[in-house]
Amino acid sequence: MSDETPFQDLVHRVRGGDNDAAAEVVRRYEPAIRRVVRLRLGDARLRRAFDSMDVCQSVLGSFFVRAALGQYDLASPEQLLKLLAEMARHKVTDQVRRQRAGQRDLRRITDDSDAAAAVPATGPSPSAHAAGRELLEAVRQRLSPDERDLADERGRGREWADIAAERGESPEALRKRLARALDRVAGQLGLDEESHV
Repeated sequence: MSDETPFQDLVHRVRGGDNDAAAEVVRRYEPAIRRVVRLRLGDARLRRAFDSMDVCQSVLGSFFVRAALGQYDLASPEQLLKLLAEMARHKVTDQVRRQRAGQRDLRRITDDSDAAAAVPATGPSPSAHAAGRELLEAVRQRLSPDERDLADERGRGREWADIAAERGESPEALRKRLARALDRVAGQLGLDEESHV
């Protein structure tokens, strides 16, 4: 069995909403995501404003929703890591921009060496799993029937080429339609401040 077979099985299970597969993705990739976030948070004032765990959870939440709806074609663990790192960079950029805007400008805050460091929780709680399912359902409800059908087809693991052949459209047109729909819904729900990949 090749190294890619277990990865492809993992991706298929994530698309199907398998909690064990999601936990495996978190176990494998969370440290790398947090490392990317910490490297981008050079300013101590930013590190006090939000934690790498907050950004990591946001990245994973966006990833799981979009993966379950079939947005991503991932062929290798390296490709998934690259995607998650890029999502993390975008999320940090969005957070920095938000924190430096208007009344929240962290550059005006003085250093407080007595501030206690927050200790992030280890692993997702049962309520986080329930919230993930609720979020996925909220996304699905905001899709049009055609977009939901397309997401369902992708969620079942069907290839773009096969879906396109049935519909008489190009695979790229369908991929872009679903990506735009997910970007629209993510914006409505406040999941993504910028679209990525």
